Amino acid sequence: MAMALLPIFVLSLIQTQADFRRQAEDRQVDLQLAAERSASSAKAQLDSAQVLLRALSPDALGPYCAPRLTALVGRLEGYEGLYRISPTGEAVCASGRTDGLRSGVAPAAQATWFQRLRNGEELVVVRAPDGAGYQGALIVATRAERPMGRFDGAMVAVIPLSALQPDIGDPALPSGAEAALTDGAGRILTASDPDVFKLADGDDIAGWVARARDQGSAVFEAKDVQNHRRDYAGAALAGGDLYALLSAPAPGLLSWARLNPIGTLLLPLGAWLTAFAAVMLLSERIFIRWLDYLERVAAIYARGRFSVRPLQAMNAPAEIRTMARTLDEMAEAITVRDRELTDALAEKDALMREIHHRVKNNLQIISSLLSMQQRALTDAPAKAALGDTRQRISALALIYRTLYQSNDIRHADAREFLNELVGQLVSSEAGRGPVVLSSVDADSLHVDPDKLAPLALWLVEAVTNAQKHAFAGSGGELKVRFR
Repeated sequence: MAMALLPIFVLSLIQTQADFRRQAEDRQVDLQLAAERSASSAKAQLDSAQVLLRALSPDALGPYCAPRLTALVGRLEGYEGLYRISPTGEAVCASGRTDGLRSGVAPAAQATWFQRLRNGEELVVVRAPDGAGYQGALIVATRAERPMGRFDGAMVAVIPLSALQPDIGDPALPSGAEAALTDGAGRILTASDPDVFKLADGDDIAGWVARARDQGSAVFEAKDVQNHRRDYAGAALAGGDLYALLSAPAPGLLSWARLNPIGTLLLPLGAWLTAFAAVMLLSERIFIRWLDYLERVAAIYARGRFSVRPLQAMNAPAEIRTMARTLDEMAEAITVRDRELTDALAEKDALMREIHHRVKNNLQIISSLLSMQQRALTDAPAKAALGDTRQRISALALIYRTLYQSNDIRHADAREFLNELVGQLVSSEAGRGPVVLSSVDADSLHVDPDKLAPLALWLVEAVTNAQKHAFAGSGGELKVRFR
């Protein structure tokens, strides 16, 4: 029954979700467009300022820079100042009186907006510092470049915030809408009604800017200081520096978006829940408890214990018995396979130890033959050469002896190997001269067999040279350190 009613419930859910999403998207788009419309005059002012600054390239100003900029400010509405900033942040020329430079436009070497232009940004819009020469203004700056693309300072326009006041007289805006402009940190620059953009309980409205920067726009709902629930929509006007924010009363509780899901979902949901409860009661008694039992058995198998068998499932329904039988066969197959692998590894280990043992014996035979030949020689250099060769072969034989005597034939303990090798080398020369004491200070490291041979041969050469040249006539103490 539950499965029969499930498609109806799913279709109702899909339809409701689609309708709800469509209305939400439509309202979101409407709010975003309304936000952009409310700030259309501000955007037009910023666009025209950007075009003006692009046209006022440093080369186009010429020697009469200041008079031309002053004339432009006088003829154009919405500008309080125009500036040409050098690559070092100093004002080359400015419109109007020079004391206006103290407004925060220059010197600009350490200003954040100037550093952003220096680092490659084409346009920066920031608020002029409070308490400077301008009261409530924006700094609009564009990057100036030389013909090869090298940074050549900036062209700056100062626009009063009064010229960017949002327009909420458009009849296309939602009823009761208010608009504001914010900076890149979400701080209100100018607003048609500042109280609307102050949230209740002291919440900060600035958090929406991060979402707008990542997604291009942001829509959220909050309560203002008068405890009225309102929708807010924001969109970028000038990159990540200036945003338009619109606020409109939120839909009431009787809106379609809240009432329609009730009528669409509750009836199918009630029927489905009733059928689902009946099915769950029966399935729990017939299947679920047996599936839980098989799950516990499988968890035991996952921990490597295959001796447990699902014997209780013999009283379960046929399907459960089939699954239990499959688990039992799987556990038996894994047990047999593990036993075979263990036996194969043990056999391989024994064979490798036998190989190492035989190689060691063969090397010892060769060493013995060389020793016999050495004793038969009378030429001292020849005897010394055979003695060195015999020591090298004995060192190699010691490698294989160490491997087949160790617990793990894949590695050798560096401390044990070096102790035996140094002792072997020193004892071989013990009866031919003064006493040489030896000591080995080595870490207990696991060394790969492939690295033991060069290590052993190197140590043979080092100890032999020490015996020949350092301890030849006086003896001494040989210390070997290995880290």
